[in-house]
Amino acid sequence: MRVVSGTYRGRRLKSLDGDNTRPTSDKVKESIFNMIGPYFDGGKVLDLFAGSGGLAIEAISRGMEHAVCVDRSYPAMKVIQENIKITKEPEKFTTLKMDANQAIQKLSHGENSFDLILLDPPYAKQQIVTQLEKMLDENLLNSDCLVVCETDKGVVLPEELQTLVQIRHQVYGMSAVTIYRNEV
Repeated sequence: MRVVSGTYRGRRLKSLDGDNTRPTSDKVKESIFNMIGPYFDGGKVLDLFAGSGGLAIEAISRGMEHAVCVDRSYPAMKVIQENIKITKEPEKFTTLKMDANQAIQKLSHGENSFDLILLDPPYAKQQIVTQLEKMLDENLLNSDCLVVCETDKGVVLPEELQTLVQIRHQVYGMSAVTIYRNEV
């Protein structure tokens, strides 16, 4: 696994051992960023199921200013911290070791709003619709915020969800990527 493009291009990232996580492949990662960017002029990204932190690091590499990486697993947090060190810019990252729902609650108490949200939950435990509704209710999405959801290809997400409008849906093998824009 590596950073595909931008400032950190080519840097190798560590991934978690075992079958508990499935890192987004470089091919799918590149496709996602080509659909939503591919580059950014600042902004804040939330990676709610960060795993290795690869998607958030890619977003920072491509021009986002700050990333919040959330994961509830100690081994994941360790790998995320190691991958952040590889960037040599740790000040651009905040890590939260907690459940996604706890993180949404914590982030709602403060000056947090995001321009890009990355949701790649464990397929068997995904609650994307509920979590997006909560984030919308808590005003965590800026106007024109992009939301990238990676799911099992059998998961059907709604075309609209409050102010979110689906702008793209693509299947890659066993995974599907659905992209929303917050149109407020």
